[in-house]
Amino acid sequence: MSRWAMVKKSARNPRREGSLSRERIVEASIALLDDGGEDGLTFRALSERLATGAGAIYWHVPNKGELLTAACDAIIARTMNAVAAGASPETTLRDVALGLFDAIDAHPWVGSALMRSPGQLPMVRIIERIGQQVRRLGVQEKAQWAAVGTLLNYILGVGGQNAANGQLARAQEIDRSDFLGSVATAWSALDPGDYPFTRSLADKLRSHDDREDFLAGLDLILSGIRNALPD
Repeated sequence: MSRWAMVKKSARNPRREGSLSRERIVEASIALLDDGGEDGLTFRALSERLATGAGAIYWHVPNKGELLTAACDAIIARTMNAVAAGASPETTLRDVALGLFDAIDAHPWVGSALMRSPGQLPMVRIIERIGQQVRRLGVQEKAQWAAVGTLLNYILGVGGQNAANGQLARAQEIDRSDFLGSVATAWSALDPGDYPFTRSLADKLRSHDDREDFLAGLDLILSGIRNALPD
């Protein structure tokens, strides 16, 4: 074969793998996860989206578990990097918490991915950022892990539950205001003798803001941490 023929053949059949990178794979994985959840992330679907062979993807990422962790880490890294530096520890913790709340709401699969990779980089990024602020607050060393664990469990627990509620509503094509209205109506009909507190919340439930409620709970935890600081 002549040199010219080889050049022509190469031009007709470019090696797509040459332009493939781990970053492109991760971004495509995030898109698939956002569209179809964890079940939507397959190497076949990823190959179709990237217009390449599965072997080229396996060269960069060996299995679905690592791919899911990498996609989760990309979201968490962006969230942590978006938090402004130089603020007070309380403000930073609020920004971190709200950033994670919004990230999990936008990418519901992130919550479950974090729970399944407790010792890996996505969770480590969160623990490190929260832990640094807990130290800045002046929490004694022996109490630091308890403070970090409490904040971590609250942020991921409430954030994950909020995302799950949103997914359920979308799957059942339920409007949020209609859902809250129906629950409020049911609570209003409760026996005031048996359920005085729950019944009193009925009207507030119709217009409550999930993010505001989330931050209010976070402030209660931060207040408890501050009150436990040594004089």
